[in-house]
Amino acid sequence: MAKEISENIEEYLEVLYKFGSKDSHVSTTTLSKELGIAPGSVTQMLKKLEDIGYIDYVPYKGASLTDEGSKIAQKITRKHRILERFLKDVLKIKDENLHAQACEMEHSLSDEAERAICHMLEHPDTCPDDHLIPACDFDFANCDDCINNQSDIEDIGIREFNLLSISQLASGEEGEVLFIRGGDSSLSDAMDAGIAIGSKIRISDSLDSNYNVFIDNSMIEVSRDLANNIFVKTF
Repeated sequence: MAKEISENIEEYLEVLYKFGSKDSHVSTTTLSKELGIAPGSVTQMLKKLEDIGYIDYVPYKGASLTDEGSKIAQKITRKHRILERFLKDVLKIKDENLHAQACEMEHSLSDEAERAICHMLEHPDTCPDDHLIPACDFDFANCDDCINNQSDIEDIGIREFNLLSISQLASGEEGEVLFIRGGDSSLSDAMDAGIAIGSKIRISDSLDSNYNVFIDNSMIEVSRDLANNIFVKTF
């Protein structure tokens, strides 16, 4: 990324990603509480982040991420949550210490190290708290393509746009499937459901842990596990 992003900015964007959505604002009060920073200081930072282009800020209402801000927020959130998975599953760190440890490590974790951890953990889809791990921003269609690519990290293409999983989409949202996380089993499950790279989908609704999705005017039911691993570029 061309700009140098400070840890402080990453923390703000990460909280906005956690508590916000495309159509909602996160209040100054929520940011103040989560970050442990006085409301007046939070307001000053929000104005700065809006000037940079990372957020849209509305006084007395709060802030929401722009596309550029969301891309940064997804990246740092992914690093945090995949670190929590690594700390728990590999290093056996106690649950109560996972968040703080991941917070200390996320800002210095290189893309190369993140990719290696993802391969070792076999591309997990959720952190220990069951929150979704966002897709990486490498320009692959699936994880096997990433594993089989031996290029240096600097030579791997980066997506210029955000991807959202089916489980993150609201009713009525539409998009094109551009990434399926996982190996052969995920690809096979997606194909069995009639979903492939390039499929155009529209979300109907969600029922318990399943999602009703329209593909070519035919509705199919997608499990939460599969929905977490199919990523689209929304229209």
